[in-house]
Amino acid sequence: MNIIDAAIALACRVHAGQVDKSGKPYILHPLRLMLKFDDQDAQVVSVLHDVVEDSDTTLEDLRALGISEDAIEAIDCLSKRPSEQYNDFISRIIPNELARKVKIADIEDNLDLTRLPTLSEKDLLRVAKYHQALRRLSDNL
Repeated sequence: MNIIDAAIALACRVHAGQVDKSGKPYILHPLRLMLKFDDQDAQVVSVLHDVVEDSDTTLEDLRALGISEDAIEAIDCLSKRPSEQYNDFISRIIPNELARKVKIADIEDNLDLTRLPTLSEKDLLRVAKYHQALRRLSDNL
């Protein structure tokens, strides 16, 4: 099994049964991100960007799969820490080029409100937060 196949299989296991805000299978989100990139590390990071945060999968587990250290560092940056403030999380991502470009793609995908059946005040607040983060990340390209 190549590394992309292994990453997709792991993401499918971790995200099985999860749905996004529109009620669609959550796995579609990391797969959409993965398809935006041509290089292997960006594809692996994209498909696994929520795996450590959303499961008991560790960085050591990713090393055991054969994922590159650059990809693991980016995944670590993209894994929000418990009680970490969102702005601090974004600040931690900025210095890592690979994490930054995947987070930009993540936010852009999350900003696609056409997938939502209705918009709530909470959705609009989330959009404002994402928009501000996207500006900070893009300013550091």
